[in-house]
Amino acid sequence: MAVVAQQDQWNALDVSRETLDKLQAYADLLVKWQAKINLVSNSTIDDLWTRHLLDSAQIFPYLPKNSKTLVDIGCGAGFPGLVLAIMGVEDVHMVDSDMRKMSFVREAARVTETPVTIHNCRIDDVKETGFADVVTSRALASLDKLLGFADVLRKSDGTCVFLKGRKAEEEVIEAKKQWDFEYQSHGSVSDPDGKVLIIERMTRK
Repeated sequence: MAVVAQQDQWNALDVSRETLDKLQAYADLLVKWQAKINLVSNSTIDDLWTRHLLDSAQIFPYLPKNSKTLVDIGCGAGFPGLVLAIMGVEDVHMVDSDMRKMSFVREAARVTETPVTIHNCRIDDVKETGFADVVTSRALASLDKLLGFADVLRKSDGTCVFLKGRKAEEEVIEAKKQWDFEYQSHGSVSDPDGKVLIIERMTRK
């Protein structure tokens, strides 16, 4: 695995050599575990740096400057939450009910010396409420469902940053039937069809 193919994008994110080394350790561990546990799609392993690491890292510049607590719901193998924690987000909570994937996330956090809080449970079973400055997710559910999950976890002025696919705008239209919110949509640097959705001032109708 190498960052060379995406060097310009990583340079734009101003990622330090130390951070890249930690991301490399994370990637190496994922490849090792992937041989026994299906952490990500096998078809994406050869392009791991773009499909998973860069895809997650691109969220970092969109995080509100004063945000401290980030909750990644349905984190799977740690994307995007663990990547963001490695990049320096202060207080990252990882939520997923898959015990094997969360065992991997726990080991990846140990290997990269990255403190995170693990919630190995369903999103609905997270005990804390109203504590997140930012809620993130990647390839988990429709926007309408994501907003429902996030509404319980976020602070009243919290922000949502979601990685979505080519149907992002359709999901926005559908979600607005149930929610009032302001949003921004930015093109993905890792997927020509992808979008980074930033949701703010959200209230249920």
